[in-house]
Amino acid sequence: MIKYWKTRSTALVTALLLTGLSGGVNLINLDRAIAQTVSGNVRNQDIQRLKRSGQRWIEINRRSQTLIAWQGNRQVYAVIVSTGKSDTPTPTGIFSIQSKYPTARMQGEDYNVPDVPHVMYYSGNYAIHGAYWHRSFGIPISHGCTNVAPDHAAWLYRWASIGTSVVVR
Repeated sequence: MIKYWKTRSTALVTALLLTGLSGGVNLINLDRAIAQTVSGNVRNQDIQRLKRSGQRWIEINRRSQTLIAWQGNRQVYAVIVSTGKSDTPTPTGIFSIQSKYPTARMQGEDYNVPDVPHVMYYSGNYAIHGAYWHRSFGIPISHGCTNVAPDHAAWLYRWASIGTSVVVR
């Protein structure tokens, strides 16, 4: 079901909601529905809606290699991160945290890392997580995830909950 929704455009989700097939979804749930479907450009109006919401959300900026935790329009935490390399980029868009694990094994064709701390998946296999195996924060070196120093990852893990919006641009 999630894969089905991930492949649909925002327009389809909006059309379903407008025609009443959603069963009475409010604006907050609309944001979450869109969060699971949007990958690409982040619009300023989406950022403004998050800022007006008063809710917790996370912004990841690939250009500046920063992550900012927000409570509505107030920055509550900021940290330097490492996002994906050019050949394994971190996807842009608006997502939401789908699952959280205190530790997880992360594997790919050319890596196998046990005990990755404070993992928060927000889109398929893409996650915000602690990285104990490097200290090159501020440089895009990951396979697409957002690497955070373990102490910062622990703070974010405690602060964010499932459903917290994640904006990657």
